Amino acid sequence: MNYKDLPKNPVAVTIKMIGCKWKILIIAELLNGTRRFSEIKKALKGVTQKVLSSKLKELEQDEILVREETGTKVEYTLTDIGYSLRPVILSLYDWGKDYKKYVKLTEKI
Repeated sequence: MNYKDLPKNPVAVTIKMIGCKWKILIIAELLNGTRRFSEIKKALKGVTQKVLSSKLKELEQDEILVREETGTKVEYTLTDIGYSLRPVILSLYDWGKDYKKYVKLTEKI
C-alpha cells in the first residue's frame, strides 16, 4: 500500500483496509492463531474459495497478514499490525452481542 493512496480521514483508512465483511471475519479467525486456507474456509461459512483467496491476497498485500508456504501446506498468520486490530475486532464482537440482546429485549415489548 502506498501512503499517497490512503484517504486523509483515519476512519476511512480503516474501512479501506478491513471494510469488507470477509476481511474482518478472516482477521477475527486469525486472532486465534495461524490457520491453513482450509481451516479459514471451514470457519467462514458461506465464503467461496475464489473470494477467500482474493481477500487473503489483499490482506497480504496490505501487510495485515503473512502467507507462509511450508512444503505442501500454506499457512496464514497476522502481522504485528494485523494483531493490533484485536481491540477493533473485539469491540465489533461486543457491540454485535449487545445489539442482539437489545433486539431480543425489544421484541418482547
